Amino acid sequence: MSEILYNEIPSLDLADFTSGDAEKKAAFVQALGQAYNNIGFAAIKNHGLSQELQDKLYATIKKFFALEDSVKSQYERPEIGYQRGYTGKGKEHAKGRNTGDLKEFYHVGQDLNDIPDSDAIKSEYPENVFPSEIAEFEEVTLEVYKTIEAAGKNMLRAIALYLELPEDYFENKVRFGNSILRPIHYFPIENPDEVPADAVRAAEHGDINLITLLMGASADGLQVLRKDNQWIPITALPDQLVVNVGDMLERLTNKKLKSTIHRVVNPPKEKMNSSRYSVPFFMHPRSEMDLTCLDSCVDDQHPKEFEDATAGEFLDERLRELGLKK
Repeated sequence: MSEILYNEIPSLDLADFTSGDAEKKAAFVQALGQAYNNIGFAAIKNHGLSQELQDKLYATIKKFFALEDSVKSQYERPEIGYQRGYTGKGKEHAKGRNTGDLKEFYHVGQDLNDIPDSDAIKSEYPENVFPSEIAEFEEVTLEVYKTIEAAGKNMLRAIALYLELPEDYFENKVRFGNSILRPIHYFPIENPDEVPADAVRAAEHGDINLITLLMGASADGLQVLRKDNQWIPITALPDQLVVNVGDMLERLTNKKLKSTIHRVVNPPKEKMNSSRYSVPFFMHPRSEMDLTCLDSCVDDQHPKEFEDATAGEFLDERLRELGLKK
């Protein structure tokens, strides 16, 4: 496939995939595959997440992050590697760095009430943690979680077809998968000169999971590293989700699909005293999913680049690298 150097990420319409029109569906699959083969990012509209629900979510998370740090810290769960609830300022750092990112965030996982007792995966997940101070937090975040998860499943169906796999290849692998909704607050810095010189909102990194679906952020700052080592800004329209390939999907496809390095840069000093919010949904499979490179993605020109591992083993290793798990 020819190399394309995008100046911006491609915009696609998920309705083309779900409409029942075979021609539109095939065109969507090819356009998505080309984007993921080259830059690893695409923006999609008609993903099912209404503007009203997005507005409700942002209003809710802003209320939470406006609480005193002493109140928010009651919802920290370091004993489970911060997999649920609140993670305080500067606790997470990118792989290979020691300086914490200039952010705080909240993790919402699968609603255990939805998982049947007969499914052993239920015992792997901790209970969700919800702040009692914000009455609507639980209802709004769980509704957003389920809506974006459904969009993610459609994206994975398109990816499966691009990889010439059965359309439902990922279905049983992500059913009650270990996905995380992460509202993030990049908090205001009143005195930029007082933070470490190398501290940034989110240092350059690749995502751990299969795919990430990102709701439009409240301010600029997201950048993606192109193949020619140029950083390009990513901006999504209000009606779009930005969907990128994560490390697990890159491993599975032996780098046919790219987990592209990205970062959130600091604004100019005069704007450091303002907040930025964003809400990524990290779509994870079940822990037992085998991430062994697909045979179809390995040949003489593309020798196998990764050791065999399950999704659970790989996640565990990466959480330790990020400083979230001891």
